[in-house]
Amino acid sequence: MAKTTSSKIHRRLYCPWLKLDNPLYVKYHDEEWGVPVHDDVKHFEMITLEGAQAGLSWETILNKRAHYRKVFLGFIPEKVARITPAKIEKLLQDPGIVRNRLKVESTISNAKAFLKIQKEFGSFDKYIWAFSDFKTIAHHRRSIQDYPTKTALSDKISKDLKKRGFRFVGSTIIYAYLQAIGIVNDHTASCWKVKK
Repeated sequence: MAKTTSSKIHRRLYCPWLKLDNPLYVKYHDEEWGVPVHDDVKHFEMITLEGAQAGLSWETILNKRAHYRKVFLGFIPEKVARITPAKIEKLLQDPGIVRNRLKVESTISNAKAFLKIQKEFGSFDKYIWAFSDFKTIAHHRRSIQDYPTKTALSDKISKDLKKRGFRFVGSTIIYAYLQAIGIVNDHTASCWKVKK
């Protein structure tokens, strides 16, 4: 990262959870977190990565994200749904991803469940945004202590996704996903991303 960019970063006010020493993390905060997503491939990517994060740090997943995109075929659900048991075994030997059998297998089964939602609702985007009446819920938390780990909305979505065959979609994972795709905007009130 260039010095000018680095100094610019440190002059800004950021959300308290952000690790400013990781350019990938800063880029994610600045360009993605809390920004509304309406692309089904991006939805599938984020719900997969949030599930992969379970028990780990988001920074760990961000650092592996480019490789995830490569081995999970650009997160195109139709392609991921066709991943074979033999390919799964190869993935479990790949240090570029989280080598947890349940997480890897759930990515394939979730892709199949994702496709069913697309067929029923026309797109996953229509399905997921309907839970918030197609509006972003902005909180602008005051401090890191104000962040919940889950909400009534994430409980409701988690329950529905599980009913539809998804795995690694507990309420805490889903709340993080909602933050990531902009259904929830949780930038703190002091963060430069919040319009004054």
